[in-house]
Amino acid sequence: MTIVVTGATGHLGRLTVDSLLARGVAASDIRAAGRSADRLAPLAALGVQTAVIDFEQPETLAAAFSGADAVLLVSGSDIGKRVAQHRNAIEAAEAAGVSRLVYTSAPKATDTDLVLAPEHKATEELLAASSLAVTILRNNWYTENYVGLIEQAEATGELVGSAGTGRVASASRKDYAEAAAVVLIESGHEGAVYELSGDTAWTFDELAATIGALVGREVVYRSVTAEEHASILSGAGLDEGTVGFVVALDGNIRDGALADATSTLSGLIGRPTTPLAQGLAEAREAQAAA
Repeated sequence: MTIVVTGATGHLGRLTVDSLLARGVAASDIRAAGRSADRLAPLAALGVQTAVIDFEQPETLAAAFSGADAVLLVSGSDIGKRVAQHRNAIEAAEAAGVSRLVYTSAPKATDTDLVLAPEHKATEELLAASSLAVTILRNNWYTENYVGLIEQAEATGELVGSAGTGRVASASRKDYAEAAAVVLIESGHEGAVYELSGDTAWTFDELAATIGALVGREVVYRSVTAEEHASILSGAGLDEGTVGFVVALDGNIRDGALADATSTLSGLIGRPTTPLAQGLAEAREAQAAA
């Protein structure tokens, strides 16, 4: 059995390869695919097959997917280009005769106002229209997305945002990566759509308190309006597109788009998801070591 993991030079893809190895998959049965040969080299040193791919060059996908039994399609990072890129990957998987494709999507992708959802919805529709046996992993937010706030909070004693009392059911990337490994290895997940999240949804007051405990000082959450938030971010030098995205995301959180905590992820991986405090501490350590 050959398992292809796209995005293997990124965080989630690399962690999925690590999880496959930890679960006893032979290195020679894994094909790690990514954009950079240099960043794939450490995996090659472990005996993992490697393939340099570009989602905008279908011939690279054809070579990477040749002979594969299962493919993990980690959603691309080029926002605005992902639907066309994912289409190329889906068509290449069909042409290669891939038995199963697993796709990392967004929470409630086909029925949500989440700012990131439209490209995922379009991709899920492409997959539904394909001939592939598909498993959809609708990953909630990653705890690591908030590690960048730690330094700011340590310096100022506050987090500023417009998410109000909204909750986020985040989990660590390693949790989602382990779930991807499970469905790639096991049979019986064909046709499934899994809404994956952390076991517990937290508020930004709780995030601030957790960061405060981590850095050893009081940190509070200052809730502002969307307009005030946009002004603060613009004043800090962020470009208009980034400001719009951050404010829209906080609005989604305020409206409950990331609040649903289920036991589906912990059920797949056979353990509780990583708690917020542990996830932030581990992400901070990893960032410092990088």
